[in-house]
Amino acid sequence: MYTIGLATLAVILYLLTSAALTLRLAGAETGHHVRRGTVLTLGFGAVILHAMVLYPEVFTGHGLDLAFFNAASLVALLTAVVLLLAALRLPVENLGIPVLPIAAATVALASWNPGHRSAITAGSWQLDLHILFSVLAYSLFALAAVQAILLAIQERHLRNRHPGGFIRALPPLQVMEQLLFQMIGTGFALLSAALLSGFLFLEDIFAQHLVHKTILSMSAWVIFGILLWGRWKFGWRGRTAIRWTLSGFVLLLLAYFGSKFVLEMILHKNA
Repeated sequence: MYTIGLATLAVILYLLTSAALTLRLAGAETGHHVRRGTVLTLGFGAVILHAMVLYPEVFTGHGLDLAFFNAASLVALLTAVVLLLAALRLPVENLGIPVLPIAAATVALASWNPGHRSAITAGSWQLDLHILFSVLAYSLFALAAVQAILLAIQERHLRNRHPGGFIRALPPLQVMEQLLFQMIGTGFALLSAALLSGFLFLEDIFAQHLVHKTILSMSAWVIFGILLWGRWKFGWRGRTAIRWTLSGFVLLLLAYFGSKFVLEMILHKNA
């Protein structure tokens, strides 16, 4: 009951933070502002409660339990943490409007319906490091995907000469693109570290139960690498950057959560 109570409170705070961000964004048009500090305080309260709920579920006495809902909750937690920390100095807090309700949903699913368990035997710092790099990379690219969608909406409004509404509250298009490529660059470095640590520390990264994850993750790495090269060499931006970003993220989504969903939730096997 204690865990369920904390989880419920975390869900409420996540939703309140998202609602406050929405009101703040709408208030930029009407002149009624919700204080930024208040919004961030609610958000940090939510992630602290989320971490308190998730920690004993993931870090068990038998190893790391990264079953589907736990893994989704962990990625969502780190995505929210990265977003809130970045929002302390960068204008990215509006990404929390869609991201934080998703985090709330993962808390609810992991806590109220734990379902299948899939403990990974820990005991080596190398494996833990590989998992950390992987989860952080997923988190950064999840934020980049949301940023790309927001950028697409903003660009479409500007192309159609309808820059009103919440679009006026967003940073300029150039700043939005710079933020997108900062996220992609950091995520690419983390994904590179995750793949490298996998090759170095896992016994067989191309084993039958890992080969689909490895190939899809490497394909995503190639896509993001080409995108960063195209940005540096040819100044790629706008729709080109958006398409490549979303394509790479979809591959990463399939690499981990797609395979885990099929194996654990449909075939009832450990991923």
